[in-house]
Amino acid sequence: MTVLETDRLLLTRLTYDHCDFVMELVNEPSFKRFIGDKDVRTLQDARRYLAEGPIGLYERFGYGMFLVTVKDTETPAGICGLLKRDGFDDPDLGFAFLRRFRRSGYAIESARAVLRHGIEDLHLQRIVAMADPDNEPSVRLLEKLGFSYERMVRMPGDEDEINLYALAT
Repeated sequence: MTVLETDRLLLTRLTYDHCDFVMELVNEPSFKRFIGDKDVRTLQDARRYLAEGPIGLYERFGYGMFLVTVKDTETPAGICGLLKRDGFDDPDLGFAFLRRFRRSGYAIESARAVLRHGIEDLHLQRIVAMADPDNEPSVRLLEKLGFSYERMVRMPGDEDEINLYALAT
């Protein structure tokens, strides 16, 4: 079921049918480097990741990460949506795309749709985003979306600090 649509993309809820795609995405070197190793090596691991992540978020908060599919080819390109992270009050914009779909404008196109949904439909007052300081493409994207750097934060259980950006709606 399509939740959001842009000129070129469909954003739908992730399901257990997307385990193969999730395995490919979370095991890309840039995903592991900038987002983290999610310990997804098998289809069962992917199922667990979906249950504890996107599918669980839909059930608990009414939002989560969406599968981003290119309309013309019906090809999954990445994920984009809102997360609720432990230790943080505000919803967090997240996105990740397969390498072959980067530099296509899909990240900003899907992120704009997600932000519009968060503001207009979910009535969120504040949305944050987190990015590794070395992940220059993500930092540039957040700035283009209107996010402002706020401070360095440490994710629960993580040693490294990352940048926290905020968007007042």
